[in-house]
Amino acid sequence: MEDNNRNLILATVLSFLVILVWYTVFAPEPVSDQPSGQPIAEQGIGDQPLVPAGTPAATAPADLAEAPAAGEPVGRVPIQSEALAGSISLAGGRIDDLLLTRYQETQDAGSPDVRLLSPSSATADDRVNVNVTRPYYAVYGWTPGPGTDAAAVPNPATVWTLEDGQTLAPGQPVTLAWDNGAGQIFRRTFALDDNYLFTVSQSVENTGDAAFSAAPYGIIARHGRPVTENFFILHEGVVGMVDGTLIEMKYNAMTDMDRVEREGRAEIYEVSGNGWIGFTDKYWMTSLAPAPGQAFTAVVKYAEGADIYQTEARFPMQTVQPGTTLTADSYLFAGAKVWDVIRSYEENPGIQRFVDSIDWGWFHFLTKPIFRLLHWLHGIIGNMGWAIIALTFVLKTLVFPLARKSYISMAKMKELQPQMEEIKARTGEDRMKFQREVMELYKREKVNPAAGCLPILLQIPIFFSLYKVIFVTIELRHAPWFGWIQDLSAPDPSSLLNLYGLLPYGVPAQGTLLHSLTLPVLAIALGVSMWLQQRLNPTPTDPTQKMIFAWMPWIFMFMLGGFASGLVLYWITNNVITIIQQYTIMSLHGARPDLFGNIRASMPSRKRGDKPGKEGAGK
Repeated sequence: MEDNNRNLILATVLSFLVILVWYTVFAPEPVSDQPSGQPIAEQGIGDQPLVPAGTPAATAPADLAEAPAAGEPVGRVPIQSEALAGSISLAGGRIDDLLLTRYQETQDAGSPDVRLLSPSSATADDRVNVNVTRPYYAVYGWTPGPGTDAAAVPNPATVWTLEDGQTLAPGQPVTLAWDNGAGQIFRRTFALDDNYLFTVSQSVENTGDAAFSAAPYGIIARHGRPVTENFFILHEGVVGMVDGTLIEMKYNAMTDMDRVEREGRAEIYEVSGNGWIGFTDKYWMTSLAPAPGQAFTAVVKYAEGADIYQTEARFPMQTVQPGTTLTADSYLFAGAKVWDVIRSYEENPGIQRFVDSIDWGWFHFLTKPIFRLLHWLHGIIGNMGWAIIALTFVLKTLVFPLARKSYISMAKMKELQPQMEEIKARTGEDRMKFQREVMELYKREKVNPAAGCLPILLQIPIFFSLYKVIFVTIELRHAPWFGWIQDLSAPDPSSLLNLYGLLPYGVPAQGTLLHSLTLPVLAIALGVSMWLQQRLNPTPTDPTQKMIFAWMPWIFMFMLGGFASGLVLYWITNNVITIIQQYTIMSLHGARPDLFGNIRASMPSRKRGDKPGKEGAGK
């Protein structure tokens, strides 16, 4: 069994090294979700975004429109649904106040709702304080055509009038209006579905005597760099789709863009028919989505002087003849990246590959089916913890043929142990001859010595794919299992320091290495299950291998104790199933593991009268 133990050690050490590097180098700093607050009833006008210039091909920002004095009150139109609460500012007709009422910052009683969008009302001092929500909003407007005065089109500071409706709610749209006094009346109608999709209809009615040209646009602006998880495997920043090609750009890449637009930087993408563009956080997203089939220009922009991160959807220039009306429809997604919700938007209204706004990562060919299976199991079971356990059984069933071959090979190697001992006695110190005759024995008996480590190596991509799913999908956020495990996306909160809740003492913050060293319950269960799995094989005679085997389960226990409890639960379940499979299959092939004998052999023993460090003393 020495070669089999060597293979097992190699695979285990490889797994440990990968996890160690991952945890120590790329582990995120614990941060809270977006700061939140209460809906804003009345707000003054602050800084404005950079609007497109006077021609559709131009990429330079126009001069900022003159705004009313800061702090001057303007009206607001309430937003209310089961999923959202907030308001639309009549200043600019912008959506800049939005709370996600289905999600709270923490699981504490009375925790405020997660705030997604905020008005540009914070002071300069506030914007350097990460605990204050920075301005983040969506605003729409029109770019004047050739020969059209910029004052003839509404800008981000224009104060609109509520023409129709009172509260924006599902089935209750509202319409804003603005008359430029030169023969054109602009209207902006907002409609909202039961979740997070706004339908925005911009129109201009030309009641004048001459033709009027303008180009509609939509902007999502973030003032200042937002607080992010800053984790290697997580994308936060710009996300979009350009005719089937996914676009991702982090905030630091936006500031490094070398394409200059006067005082800012920009990247421009021409979309022929299907696309969307916006900003994504870990769980939340705000995105502009023109109607399917509508050509537009997607722009990613950073205004260095104003420190504004911005995405835009610019539409082609249109001419409105006298007595006619021009209408441009588009969509705004502002909410949580719930998989079945955003997938439904792929079907209606037809936003292409919208589900790819979830950061599936490099192993998307594994993370997507794993999540879909987990989501399906959760729908049946109703509890995400038990769904993870059921998922583990399904995955182990899928790889069972490989595991079966591995355990059969291990059983055959155990049968060959007497012959290997004979070869060792015959070859003596000639290691080359020993290895050559052992390989001939394997070949003759059709035994693959590497088969023992294949199931363990196969667990590595599955482990990281499940880790990605648990880390990025909102369905796992604050998902309870039972008892003290009330958030499977967070580490096990229990700790030996307070005797697992019996003493009224605080413990180190979850997710830190110090907390994982305080032995959470799931971490202990993981270490014990790994130790029992090792005991299915005899203890190696080589002292180095024996030492590695002795320490490996407990090192893993401390390292993985700081991982999400859902992931640790998966690993524990996987170990238990592996123990049952290996014991059963090897027993059926006449090589039943001597579990208790191996446990006794792994324990340090000393005869009565022996002295420490004196082998044989007392004989």
